[in-house]
Amino acid sequence: MDKPNVKGIPYGVANFEEVRSKNRYYVDKTMYLPLLEEANDFLFLIRPRRFGKSVFVSMMQAYYDIAKADRFETLFDGLWIKAHPTSLKNACQIVYFDFSVIGSGSNEGELESNFNKYCCQVLDMFAETYAGFYDKEFEEKVKAEDSARAKLNYINLHARKKGYLLYLIVDEYDNFTNVILSEGGKERFRRLTHASGFYREYFKIFKVMFSRVFLIGVSPITLDDLSSGYNIGWNISQDPRFNYMLGFSESDVHTMFRYYQDNGKLRSDADIEAMLEEMRPWYNNYCFSEDYIDAERLYNCDMVLYYLRHQVAFGRPPKEMVDVNVRTDYKKLQMLAGIDRGNQRENRMGVIEEIAATGSVLMRLKTSFPAEYVTEDNNFRSLLYYYGLLTMGTSYGNMIKMIIPNNCVKEQYWSFMRDYFNRSFKIDSIPLEHEMTNMAFTGEWQPFIRRIAAAYKENSSVRDSILGEHNLQGFFKAYLALNTLYLVEPEIELSYGYSDFLLLPDRVRYPEIAHSYILELKYVKPAATDEEVEAKSREADAQLEKYSKDKIVCRLCSGTKLHLLKVVFRGAELSICMEIA
Repeated sequence: MDKPNVKGIPYGVANFEEVRSKNRYYVDKTMYLPLLEEANDFLFLIRPRRFGKSVFVSMMQAYYDIAKADRFETLFDGLWIKAHPTSLKNACQIVYFDFSVIGSGSNEGELESNFNKYCCQVLDMFAETYAGFYDKEFEEKVKAEDSARAKLNYINLHARKKGYLLYLIVDEYDNFTNVILSEGGKERFRRLTHASGFYREYFKIFKVMFSRVFLIGVSPITLDDLSSGYNIGWNISQDPRFNYMLGFSESDVHTMFRYYQDNGKLRSDADIEAMLEEMRPWYNNYCFSEDYIDAERLYNCDMVLYYLRHQVAFGRPPKEMVDVNVRTDYKKLQMLAGIDRGNQRENRMGVIEEIAATGSVLMRLKTSFPAEYVTEDNNFRSLLYYYGLLTMGTSYGNMIKMIIPNNCVKEQYWSFMRDYFNRSFKIDSIPLEHEMTNMAFTGEWQPFIRRIAAAYKENSSVRDSILGEHNLQGFFKAYLALNTLYLVEPEIELSYGYSDFLLLPDRVRYPEIAHSYILELKYVKPAATDEEVEAKSREADAQLEKYSKDKIVCRLCSGTKLHLLKVVFRGAELSICMEIA
């Protein structure tokens, strides 16, 4: 039975005060406030989208704002920081910018006007909020200034005179500059952040005006280009003390789900451990510090709340494990691949194809870099990490093997790759989906495999670069991922090695699925002999026989008929396509 006043699920809510005032569930992160104060007065933090950045910085605003002192008991009741307050509790006047709401503009003049207009609105609100702390004419004088720069200077002079601490918090500090980088190219970005660029000039004011600064965003590009004008910043993005500050740990998720079960929102017989097992491959596995590569991983906040909301509303998991809002995120890949209108674009596409095919890439993580070098190999790979499209997998000396975090992100790669392939040769996805359904329920697999093989050949006739084992794997993976009936596990580690593709039936959602598959995909060069093709065929036979006896396979595919498929390509030509006994 539902209990009264059960906390709401804060899906899509980005404001701490709204979460608290409307009795929504909050995962306590206030214990990080003292650590942030100890770290430095001027801080940068970079995290991917949908990790609770906005809720966190709005929590900071509520905690430090002197104008909210009378609400401290209400807003922070039951949270860690209430019992462990710092000396800066409600001791600052806050300037809070959210740069994600600023339009980019069609030219520098319009961009500067949009930026100035937004900052003026925020600073006018500052004057209203803190008017009682200043002389009688303070609010009127601030509002009378016609530029944000002039308003900032006026506020700075009078705050210093009165001895007030000013705290600048900027959410999405890099948002509109990253839009400019993708839409206007590196040169326009450089004019904005170098020399007398207005954005750089504002940061010079920030440097001398504020006692404390906290900037948060998704990319280190703006940080580097502004650094000489704002060289007292401190980047804590890979600092191990803050690895778990954003995102949900597994214990956070377990506690949350248990709360809703104890309060009658989840079925009393619901298996929370089974829910966690279902969510892990989709939402978990993020790591932001090398010190924690072998430790507990983090969940994407929004995706956990999406799943929980569905369980509470309908008593079952969502049919689509990926929220539609996340599916559109693959456009980030389009933006990153298209930076600077084609300069080194083929190299970038090669990196993306490699990651899509193998699930990983080896790199040196760059903590910052200027926009003019964004297309360089390690910088571009680092951008994929900062955007949440890769995460830390394994350390290799001074390099890191970065991996695709989970199935949600895999879908973004595969969606991007399908769009990329379709530019050369359009493949109709509807027949593929029908044929995948037949694979699952009737065991008729050949039409599906042959359709992908034909599309691969057509693509290769247009794009010579598609030939090669990685490209072949990536092509198959992109189209296998169209189905929702199977969990497509490429290169899964089995007791006897790595299979190319293990198609695991999603029996939780579709218990009637009758067939499962292991697919070994082999490639030889176009000039290979028949003997070389036959050797690959025998190699596939031996691997499939071993994999079919694997305990993991037997467990995951139990209750279905397991098909062992070998597919051998000579260049773009399908040479062998058959099932072995």
